[in-house]
Formats: sequence, C-alpha cells, structure tokens
Amino acid sequence: MVGLLLTTSAWAGRQLEEPLSNSVRTQMQKSISDKAPALVSADAHWLADMSARLQKRMPDQPLREDFLRSVHYEASRAGLDPQLVLALIQVESAFRKYAVSSAGARGFMQVMPFWVSTIGTPEHNLFHLRLNLRYGCTILRHYLDIEKGDLFRALGRYNGSLGKAEYPNLVLAAWRRNWTYPQ
Repeated sequence: MVGLLLTTSAWAGRQLEEPLSNSVRTQMQKSISDKAPALVSADAHWLADMSARLQKRMPDQPLREDFLRSVHYEASRAGLDPQLVLALIQVESAFRKYAVSSAGARGFMQVMPFWVSTIGTPEHNLFHLRLNLRYGCTILRHYLDIEKGDLFRALGRYNGSLGKAEYPNLVLAAWRRNWTYPQ
C-alpha cells in the first residue's frame, strides 16, 4: 500500500521548517482551527466551468464538485484566488489526494508534515481534503505575507525552491492556461 502512495511526479521541494514568531504561530493556528468565518459559497457558474475543466482528472461528479467547493471555500477564506490554488494543486499533486513526494509532502497541496506539529494538532490527517486545503492555503497566505505580495517568491517558498524560477513558472503557466476565470 505504501508503494501506491508514493508519486514520482509530486512537486513538493525541500521546504524547510523555519522558526515562527509566537504571533505568527498563533495567527496560523487560528487559521487552521475549524472556527471559520462565514463566506460566500462558490458561484454556480464558476462551479460548472471549473467542474467541466476538471472532469477528465476527477470523473466522479459529486466528488469533483465537493472538491471544487472546498477549494473555493478554503482559498477564499485565506484571501487567495481559488483558480491559483487549482493551478498549484495541478502542479503539486496532479489532483491526487494521496500523493506523497520524495520530500514527504502529502495530499493535494503537498503539505509538509512538520506543519502539523508547528501549527496544528497531532490528529490532523494531511490526506483529509479540507484539512489539506486549509493547511496549504494558510501556508501560501503566510508566504505571500512574508514576501509582501510577491506571488513568484511566495510560490518558491511554498515549494522550497526560493530563488529558482522553474516551480513558480509552472504554477503561473498552469493558472493562465487552465484555470483563468472572469472576475
């Protein structure tokens, strides 16, 4: 079974665990907690459009629509564009829930396990859809804040490849090519 979980095409790099100030740690822990603010759910047109684009990768419609609603919710909750998150997931795990990188990152958004001990609780399962998305979106938001809105650098941090162009370029290209949606 373990052999089935390993994927050679997952993109998670060697993201390093960096010390966080107490205020940042507390804010990220609050973001991971289940006490979510009320948000507008995914627009029916957005959901239909994204569902059609994702159909070949996720043929099961109820599963696909739950996935898309969850992506929209968690991305919006973190102040991220849901289409950017879809592009990141495409590059990181190719939409495979149980993807595990050679560096040990897990799930759709390829979250490194050290984040569970840093901002979560031991029972958090990084293969759980909502938790994986919540962690991934919280972490990307954190990196965007550190990099003062510089998406290219934030993506490099997310992947553990800060200063290298390949990964950010892949995500940005996937976003433009596959996931743009009129605002």
